Amino acid sequence: MLFIQKIFFIIGSAGAFLGIVAGAFGSHLLKHKYQTETLDVYEVAVRYQMYHALAFLAVAWACGVFSSPLVPMSGWILLAGILIFSGSLYLYVFSGARFWGAITPIGGVILLLGWLCLAIGVGKS
Repeated sequence: MLFIQKIFFIIGSAGAFLGIVAGAFGSHLLKHKYQTETLDVYEVAVRYQMYHALAFLAVAWACGVFSSPLVPMSGWILLAGILIFSGSLYLYVFSGARFWGAITPIGGVILLLGWLCLAIGVGKS
C-alpha cells in the first residue's frame, strides 16, 4: 500500500504545484487577454484543481489507514474526474470552443462518484 500512497501524494503535490502555476498565469498574464466571464471559467478550473490536489493527499493518507480497495479506487476516479472537469474548462478557455463546456458536467459527476467511493470505502473498513 505504500506504493499507492506515494503515487497519490505525488499526484496531489504535482496538482497543487500546477494549480499555483495556473493561478499565477491567469492572474498575471490572462487578465488582459480575456473578458471577465472567461476568466471566471478559468478560475473555477484552477479552484477545483486545487481542491482535488488536496483531496489526493487525503486519499494517500486514507490508503494507509483503511483497508478497503474502494479507497485507492476513489483516488483513480477522482483523477479521471478532475482531468475531465478542469481539463475541459481549460480547453474551453484556451480554444474558445464552447462544446468543451458541455463535457465539464461529466467530470463533475465522476468527481461525485470518486467522493462517494471514498466515503463508502472508509465506511466499510
